[in-house]
Amino acid sequence: MSSRTRASASPLFVPHKTDRRAARTARDEFTAARIQAKLAARPEIHRAQNGLGPELRPTYPVAGRPGPDSARGGRLKLPAHRMTTATASGAYPFLAEGGLGAQGIYVGQDVHAEAAFTYDPFALYGRLEGFTNPNILLAGIIGMGKSALAKSLAVRAVAFGYRIYVPCDPKGEWTIVARELGGQTIALGPGLPGRLNPLDAPAKPHAISEADWATEVRKRRLLLLGSLAKTVLRRELHPMEHTALDIALDHVVAYSTAAGTTPLLGDIAYVLGSPERLDAASGDLSGRLGHAAEDLAHAIRRLIHGDLAGMFDAPSTVRFDPHAPMLSIDLSRLGGAGDDSGLVLAMTCASAWMESALSDPSGGRRWVIYDEAWRVMRHVALLERMQSQWKLSRGLGIANMMVIHRLSDLLTAGDAGSRGRALAEGLLTDCSTRIIYRQEVDQLASASALLGLTGVETQAVSALTKGRGLWKVAGRSFITQHLLHPRERELFDTDFRMAA
Repeated sequence: MSSRTRASASPLFVPHKTDRRAARTARDEFTAARIQAKLAARPEIHRAQNGLGPELRPTYPVAGRPGPDSARGGRLKLPAHRMTTATASGAYPFLAEGGLGAQGIYVGQDVHAEAAFTYDPFALYGRLEGFTNPNILLAGIIGMGKSALAKSLAVRAVAFGYRIYVPCDPKGEWTIVARELGGQTIALGPGLPGRLNPLDAPAKPHAISEADWATEVRKRRLLLLGSLAKTVLRRELHPMEHTALDIALDHVVAYSTAAGTTPLLGDIAYVLGSPERLDAASGDLSGRLGHAAEDLAHAIRRLIHGDLAGMFDAPSTVRFDPHAPMLSIDLSRLGGAGDDSGLVLAMTCASAWMESALSDPSGGRRWVIYDEAWRVMRHVALLERMQSQWKLSRGLGIANMMVIHRLSDLLTAGDAGSRGRALAEGLLTDCSTRIIYRQEVDQLASASALLGLTGVETQAVSALTKGRGLWKVAGRSFITQHLLHPRERELFDTDFRMAA
C-alpha cells in the first residue's frame, strides 16, 4: 500500500487591526498555498507534465502589475502623433474621408461614414481639387444595378434644373423614363415614322458671326460623313477620298442654299456616285477623283437604300426642343441580328443630330448619357466623335456619362498602341468620376491596372453587393449604397421579362 499526502488550503483569516503590508503578505501566501494544494491533488504524472516550475511562475499576480506602470485607470501616456488625412487615407483609403459635402444630387448612403452621399459634377467642378471635368464612367456586370443608378441620377438631376439627353438607347429602356418626366422619345427603325436628317444645321448662337458659324457647320458635316464612311469601310480614308467628300458637300450645300432646302445624305451619295458631276465640280479633267470616290458612294448608299433606308435620307420629322427635360433616341429596332454596324451607323447619325443641337453654350447645363457604350468600342470613327464630345464638355456645360459592363471593354477598341485603344483609354482619362460596380474575379486585374486601384479597393470591388459601388472622384474613394425610391424601382425594373 502506498500512502498519499493530502494538501488543502483553508480560507484566509486576517486580524482586523493588521496593517496593509501584513495583509498583502498573507494574501500572497494564501495564493501560493492554493496553487500548491491544487497541484498536490493531481496525479503524479499529470503534475510532472503541467506543473509550474520555479522559473515559470508568473512574475506578477493575476490582477496585473501593481503601481503606476500597470497601464490601468487611464494612466498610460503616449506621445501624440499627427498626420494629414492624405497620409491616413494611404494606409486605409476609406478611413479619414470627409465626403463631398451636402450640395448635389442625393445618391444613397456612404457605407463607411454612415452618412448621406450626394454628387453633382457641376457643383464639384472648380471646388474639388483634381476634379478637372464633369465626365463620368460607370461600369458593372449585369444585374448589379448600374442601369438603375444611371436612370436615377438622370431623374433626380431634372429636379436640379438639368436636362437629360440619351443619343442612343439600344434596348428601349429610357422611353418610359422620358415619358414619365414629360420628355420626348424618337424611335428609329424600319417601318417607323421617325426621320432624322444628320446634316441639319442648328440655330446659330448669338455670340458667333455668320461666317464663323458656317465654317463650324461645314466642319461638323464633314466629320459626320467621314465617320459614316470609315464605319462602313472599316478603314481610314485616303487623301483623295477626303477631297471627294469636301467637294461633294460643298456642291450639295451650294445647290440646297440656292433652292432654300437642307442638304440630305441622298444628295451627297448622288454626287459621289456621278464621276462626271464630281470631276466637273472639282475642275479635274483627268477623271481620277470620280474613280477614287467609288467606295465612298457605296458606303453612303447603305444609309439611303440599305438596311437604314428611310431613317436618315429625308428631312427631319421632329424638331429638337432645347427646353424639354429629357430626350432619348430609341434604337431598339436595330442591331438585334448580331451585326451592330447598322446600330453604330444609326448612333453616329443620331449623335450628330443631337450634338449639333447641343452646340449652343448658352443652353444651360446638361447630361448626355451613352448607354451600352461597349457596343461602340470597336468602331474608331464613333470613338473619335465621343472624344470630341468629351473634350468640349466644359465649354458646352455638358456632363457625359459612359455606361459599360467591364473595364476590359476599353481594351477591345484595338491592340496596344493602336489608335482605337488610345481613344478608349483617353475617354477613361477624361473622366474625373469613375463608378465601379462589382466585377468578376478574372476582371479584377485589368480593372485595377486601368484605374490604379489599391489592394483594399480591389478587394472591395470583388465583394460589392447589388446597388453598392466604388466611387472614385478625383482620386478620392467612397463605397456608396445606392437607394431607390419605390416609384423609381418600378420604373427602372429591367428584369420584368424574367418574372413569371
